[in-house]
Amino acid sequence: MAREVAHREAAEPPQGSGSVDVLTRIRGALPSLAPSERRVADTVLAAPSEAAGLSISALAARASTSVATVMRFCRAIGLTNYPHLRVGLAAAAAHENALGAERPALGTDIGATDSLEQIINKIIYNEVRALEESRDGFDVAQLGQAVDAVADARRIDIFGVGASGFVGQDLHQKLHRIGRMAFIWTDAHAALTAAALLGPADVAIAISHSGETTDTIEPLRAAAENGATTIALTNFARSPLAETADLVLTTCAREMPFRSGATVSRIAQLALIDCLFVGVAQRSYDATTAALHRTYGAVQRHRSTPAIRRATSDGALATPAPGEGTEPAVTPAADRPPAPAPAPPG
Repeated sequence: MAREVAHREAAEPPQGSGSVDVLTRIRGALPSLAPSERRVADTVLAAPSEAAGLSISALAARASTSVATVMRFCRAIGLTNYPHLRVGLAAAAAHENALGAERPALGTDIGATDSLEQIINKIIYNEVRALEESRDGFDVAQLGQAVDAVADARRIDIFGVGASGFVGQDLHQKLHRIGRMAFIWTDAHAALTAAALLGPADVAIAISHSGETTDTIEPLRAAAENGATTIALTNFARSPLAETADLVLTTCAREMPFRSGATVSRIAQLALIDCLFVGVAQRSYDATTAALHRTYGAVQRHRSTPAIRRATSDGALATPAPGEGTEPAVTPAADRPPAPAPAPPG
């Protein structure tokens, strides 16, 4: 595949999506901020509505930094001046307040004394918000180019470790079921050797929530050096992984204290993976439907209660009537003829 995809500027925040609020921009920029700018970000994220009412000098004092640093922070998240930051914070705070009825009463972080019911409410709330914010932040043009690249690729290699490796396995399984030559590599050395064999006709996809995992960055960089089209799936558009890739697909997930569980980020990554897969599958709708039907049928004999399905005229899968398929229909006990009497013992 010709390397025709232009590299997205890492320093440029998502544009063309007015629904991406300033808080999402700030969270996405966190890994690339200097320590003093990070203090400004933490102060703003802790109390957006309160920060919106502060003068620039008051915000600088609260963040233990200078006015100049606050201005650098504004430019780092794609805003031209401090008034734009205040307006953005006010709008984002109003949106958060509008969700007040849905937000768990004691905040969204899991606490040591939370009941199981509170944990359920907080997890569901955070996951729904991650999906909504990721949807609002999707760069549709980047996703479209990624769909084109994967659909036209000779082979697709997917890199991911830890929880991101599980997401990669989901994408691999989906692509494999529709006949795409796809591979998943969760070991760093195996990923590097696979990347060494890629070329201009291939696509490499790296998945990392933080975008800072070297075991994922290095094979993607090696794939790029060999001419493959590279795609990064991350939560941070300015991360080292994103800077390595031709195309960057970003999620907007706010992780909870139990980060090792990768709870919210995994849900957002899987949703983005589904969008990519369906876009690819749609390019060859009839062939995809046929492949899904064949692969579905291939595993039915391994189910405890087989449900062989037939393809309908519109390509959907329908459950057969009793007696169809390879399994004989089961006659209800009440309708069966009486069993013959046993023969007397000889």
